Amino acid sequence: MRCIARPFALSTLLLAVALPAAAQGTYRQTVPLDPANLDRGANACVDFYQFANGGWIRNNPIPAAYSVWGSFDELSEKNQDVLTKILNRASTEAQVKRTAGSRMLGTYYSSCMDSAAAERAGAAPLRPRLDRIARMKTTSDLQTEIARLHREGVSALFNFGSTQDSKNSTSVIGGAFQGGLGLPDRDYYTKTDAASAGIRTNYVSHMRKMFRLAGESEAQATADADRVMAIETALANASLTRVEQRDPVKTYNHRTPAQLASMTPHFNWSRYFTDVGNPRVPAVDVQSPRFFSSADSLLATVPIAEWKAYLRWKVIRSSAPYLSSAFVNENFSFSRTLSGAKELLPRYKRCTRNTDFGLRDALGQAYVAEYFTPAARARALEMVHNLEAVFRERLANLPWMSEATRKQAMVKLQAFAEKIGYPDKWRDYSTLHIRKGPFLDNVIAVNRYENQRDLNMIGKPLDRTQWGMTPATVNAYYNPQMNEIVFPAGILQPPFFSPAADDAVNYGGMGSVIGHEMGHGFDDQGAQFDPQGNLKNWWSAADLEKFKQRTTLIANQYDAYTVLDSIHVNGKLTLGENAADIGGLSVAYAALQKALAGKPRPAPIDGFTPEQRFFLAWAQIWRQNIAPESQRLRINIDAHSPGRWRVNGPLSNMQEFAEAFGCKAGDPMVRPEAVRATLW
Repeated sequence: MRCIARPFALSTLLLAVALPAAAQGTYRQTVPLDPANLDRGANACVDFYQFANGGWIRNNPIPAAYSVWGSFDELSEKNQDVLTKILNRASTEAQVKRTAGSRMLGTYYSSCMDSAAAERAGAAPLRPRLDRIARMKTTSDLQTEIARLHREGVSALFNFGSTQDSKNSTSVIGGAFQGGLGLPDRDYYTKTDAASAGIRTNYVSHMRKMFRLAGESEAQATADADRVMAIETALANASLTRVEQRDPVKTYNHRTPAQLASMTPHFNWSRYFTDVGNPRVPAVDVQSPRFFSSADSLLATVPIAEWKAYLRWKVIRSSAPYLSSAFVNENFSFSRTLSGAKELLPRYKRCTRNTDFGLRDALGQAYVAEYFTPAARARALEMVHNLEAVFRERLANLPWMSEATRKQAMVKLQAFAEKIGYPDKWRDYSTLHIRKGPFLDNVIAVNRYENQRDLNMIGKPLDRTQWGMTPATVNAYYNPQMNEIVFPAGILQPPFFSPAADDAVNYGGMGSVIGHEMGHGFDDQGAQFDPQGNLKNWWSAADLEKFKQRTTLIANQYDAYTVLDSIHVNGKLTLGENAADIGGLSVAYAALQKALAGKPRPAPIDGFTPEQRFFLAWAQIWRQNIAPESQRLRINIDAHSPGRWRVNGPLSNMQEFAEAFGCKAGDPMVRPEAVRATLW
């Protein structure tokens, strides 16, 4: 999402960033559950992930332009091909045949695809903003420029946007969040190991090269890179860790404008609100007061010349993907040290993704009109209702929960909002003007439109029709402040769901995805929000302690998993997602049993019972090959465990899995009963 959301607002199925898809032609449609993907030489009771996916892993190496390749990426490739066809048609159709939306899509995509114009322009599209920065003389000028850059989509110093008031969920207020870094996380600045030090050295070298491309001398580029690194390191030292950001109580700090002024005496919030686009901000939720106090001190002590270097870097870095090949290639050269990708994505792929992100509703509306039927939406909603009914039954019979807490849990489950496929209300783009010319200009125009749209929500009634993902996205999410579960059209396809598949495969795939998102409503974060989305405790003290005991078992379990060398899964960072996997799988399995009840026992398919196929279906959606660099990055920043542990972790807690595959006590896929993690 472009608008700034609270760090815990979207509990997604996988990392909520654009994941790369393969080059044209590498996607192939698979049968619902392909036996060729198995590794028959592996023992299902030792490493079920390898048993279920070893054949696929062996036969599907990572394409050179990507850092990870798996089921999500295969389906993303299919969806991206569809979006590219829509955009090519919008770009080439005669003017008289195109609607306003199609013209906008065609112009935006064409300006991105015009590589010749980008090469001719070079660094010229940067000049207006760089010249503006050069004219700064005072701290007042600096604050004005920060607001301008925020309007243009540049993360400088901090981030600001609309957010729901966590303790009054129908109220939309301002949200101020830590930011301003160029590396993926604060830990990249603070860790002292050799790998982190090497990344910092490469980052400074990368900044120097980018400054040179923008027209600076070697001496100035070297000095500016050092200046930026010093400011970003200071911001990193003041930033919350990823684990701290998961705490909705710690990150809720309601401030009036007067309290903001007192907290940061060197920053004029009243003028900032006017400059950024909404002078009537009634209150602000400050994610980290410590961060903003430190940023305020930097404003007062860092010389303006150093701030100029910092803002120049923010402009260059945010613009580089949309400029000439010199900028694009240097940008990729550094990013590959973090991702492990070996080649740059083809231009048309990058432009399709840029359009899907930028003109999300215009392209999404065209996508669902052609490729997502009302019948598909109805089938998905039916499965959601089936899972909700089973979850309700399990809550009703949960032995460790008291009646008082159970009653509140039932109310919350009943209040779930379900969003399937696509928004019921699309964005109005009538005020957005996309023109022929440098693509960067159109990117800035979209950013200004989206940021103004977001800021306009502050102080107005909450709009519950908002979506956090585009319709073609292969993902799903739960939002605790909206108490909603959301499933874009992009994921409602094989291998997650198929009308041709048996119930076992559909419940093991899409059913478990639905159960996962429902589980987020009751994970360690979601459980802190009431049915209306307010940060409010609805648990009895005894039940809350029992719940924490169970989640502690989950955190400890995943802490023990080794990923790379001596690097382990971060059990606290991934707790919410692991809890959703464990709880969601148990609910989906129970839903399958309910679907099979009273019917003739299905015959095995490919030698596997329905129960076995359920677990195989879950395992196949997490198959992946991943570059070590990308795995290392994700362990640092991703709230989700690696694919192997999303399979083996939950299943090793389920007696139903052990019975399905004949696993015995002592097998690696059977955790001892004393430490077995169960929720619902």
